[in-house]
Amino acid sequence: MFNPLRIHMPNSENSAHSNRLNFLFCFLSTLFFIQYNYSQTIPSTFKKKVDSLITAAPKTYEEIDKVLKEFRKDSTLIRYVDNISEDKGYLYGQAYALNQLGRIYSDVSLYPKALDLFQDALKISVNANSIEFRVYSLNMISVVYRKTEAVKSALDYSQEALELAETVTEPSNDLKRSKNVSLNSIGNIYQLLEQYDLAIEKFEKSMIIERELDNKLGLAINHQNLGECYEAQGKLEPALQNFRKSLVYNEIIDSEKGKIICNYSIAHVYVHNGKINEAINILQTNLNKAIALGDQNIVTIIYINLGWALIHLGDYETAETNLKAGLNLAKTYDINAEIAEANKFLSELWIKRDDYEKGMNYYKEFKKYEEGITNSLNLRYVNDMILRYESQIKTNQLQRLSEENESVRLKLRKNRTILIVIAIFLILLIGILYILYRQSQLNAEKKLLTLEQSMLRSQMNPHFLFNSLNSIKLYIINNEKKNAVHYLNKFSKLVRKILEASSQREISLAEELETVALYMNIENIRFSNEINFNVYVKDDINTHNIKIPSLILQPFLENALWHGLSSKDGAKNIDLEIKKGKNGFIEINITDNGVGRDAAEKIKDSKVLKRKSVGIDITKERLANFSRDYENYFHVEIIDKFDDDTNPIGTQIVIYIPII
Repeated sequence: MFNPLRIHMPNSENSAHSNRLNFLFCFLSTLFFIQYNYSQTIPSTFKKKVDSLITAAPKTYEEIDKVLKEFRKDSTLIRYVDNISEDKGYLYGQAYALNQLGRIYSDVSLYPKALDLFQDALKISVNANSIEFRVYSLNMISVVYRKTEAVKSALDYSQEALELAETVTEPSNDLKRSKNVSLNSIGNIYQLLEQYDLAIEKFEKSMIIERELDNKLGLAINHQNLGECYEAQGKLEPALQNFRKSLVYNEIIDSEKGKIICNYSIAHVYVHNGKINEAINILQTNLNKAIALGDQNIVTIIYINLGWALIHLGDYETAETNLKAGLNLAKTYDINAEIAEANKFLSELWIKRDDYEKGMNYYKEFKKYEEGITNSLNLRYVNDMILRYESQIKTNQLQRLSEENESVRLKLRKNRTILIVIAIFLILLIGILYILYRQSQLNAEKKLLTLEQSMLRSQMNPHFLFNSLNSIKLYIINNEKKNAVHYLNKFSKLVRKILEASSQREISLAEELETVALYMNIENIRFSNEINFNVYVKDDINTHNIKIPSLILQPFLENALWHGLSSKDGAKNIDLEIKKGKNGFIEINITDNGVGRDAAEKIKDSKVLKRKSVGIDITKERLANFSRDYENYFHVEIIDKFDDDTNPIGTQIVIYIPII
């Protein structure tokens, strides 16, 4: 039996010191017993296996993994490997163990702890001078940052991992797999930023290498990612095909987590296709599996998707229970995207229950989180990206310069005159190359800016918001930060107005006027502020009491801009007048001083690229359908205006709005 050592000292002046020593020895005794009990939980066969591994001291991930692969999910055993490797100074084993422990914590959504372990593994890998383990650790850190929506940090670590892997001329299969992880991570970040075509390109490039390696796990992950991108683009059939292929690969490798993810993705597509019962059966079956797995992120997603499917089924009570369960988990683990998603579906649920107050409250929460995510992802990502790449360019240039100078110094150190001449020549050459590089970069940015401005002038159509948003992203990516932020602020206000209006069947005329005023303000930016737009409200009309279908005026204003005024020289005017008409109607007159319909049609026919105006026809159909709830009906009249010499001087649109 172990007993603490006791030291006897004089009773007077050394009693306090004696007490401290006794406490220290008691504490060490306790640690000894804890360590002794801990060691007893480790099977002797496993200890022998680890001892043999440390004696052999392999330096590659593959060799270590062959010995420890079956124990990777056991935190107790892997922690033992970490401790023994640290005691024996076996850095490769310690790096392997820390990475596996980090994966265990990441799989159960304990991201801060996982990140600490991956960072420790990275430090050990640097000390061991192992590129393979450094790349592995960098990729794992990137995955954690991506899961926690820290986009810039995720991209930084993935790029660093990819660049480091590419420095090896003859990489091992494990290093190739790590390279694919980097490609996948970059693709995931593009996917998070809704750059789906770029993401698909990265995933397909990664899949080529995965097929060469016959890596079924990598193929499963890539097909899952491709399915998510296609679903986000509304391409449900290729999305479903990729989810099913991913499920097959996950079944082959018997990945429980992978199978659950594939199944809830398939269920999501089923809901879009109207196969509600099939989707609910899949989600309910996989919910229990996800809970047993312990991945709270997956559990959260399934709860929310199950609630969404139950809304479509009409089971509002059960839908609410599942959505609130998902919302609570999302808040507990700070999963902002799922918080927004749960609030969106809860808003839809309460609107279907005719409780518009609760529906609006949840909708406001959804918008708050959605806007926060969008602004954070775009602005933080781009600003940090710019700084990161500018810094990387300078670092690479300094590194190349240092290497070249060192090479010259070693070769010509006996001849100082030649060394000085060559050094000066190299410095001048690099300076010229840097200037030429910066000049070509500025020319490319200027060219892209010109193309973007041309696109903004020529591509305004009913989908201009989405096209303009893509243009904003191009501004940002090309380092036009001031233009991007200014334009983004303008658009964010209009987007909010449109989203609010689009969720309602009818809105007040006052709200519609606010929206079109903002629209015209934004369009006027594209027309160099040449459009004089005026709104006149006559006859003491209270625009707040007049109800109209949402977003009906914008197509007429767009038509006046692009067909009436875009080809006109001189003053360009659009007047919007609201007055009382006959027989209980309100008249809305939109008058422009453009070239007239006949001239506009000739101009359009002469163009190679023709803008097809379908917005007005759609608006007329909406007005006709909306009129069914009124005693009178909405009516649109188009009047061509001429001067005394029958020359066209513009067009007038008259919209007759019935009053309830």
